[in-house]
Amino acid sequence: QLQLVESGGGLVQPGGSLRLSCAASGRGFSRYSLAWFRQISGKEREFVSGISFSGNTHYGDFVKGRFTISRDIAKNTLALQMNNLKREDTAVYYCAARDGVWATRPSEYEYWGQGTQVTVSS
Repeated sequence: QLQLVESGGGLVQPGGSLRLSCAASGRGFSRYSLAWFRQISGKEREFVSGISFSGNTHYGDFVKGRFTISRDIAKNTLALQMNNLKREDTAVYYCAARDGVWATRPSEYEYWGQGTQVTVSS
């Protein structure tokens, strides 16, 4: 079982950058597929980026090269570097984990953090 805690959200101007982190506690971190989701107010939670247990990375279409996902197995952490942020990136961002191959549907993830707010505004 994993416990996930996100950090790094905040207020940033359009075009700026933020780095989100997710600290995991529990056993077997390296065998989990990990992902970032976001939930824009009034909308369903959507897939942002994922990294499989083998290290392959995946991104939502809207990312378009602006975000980079990474993990540090030794430190049990997941990160999301977000560059060239846009107002439409404003959302609560969640990290998630599942014991299996990566997936894009929130329902397929077993473990979730509490979320961190990202606000892009001038």
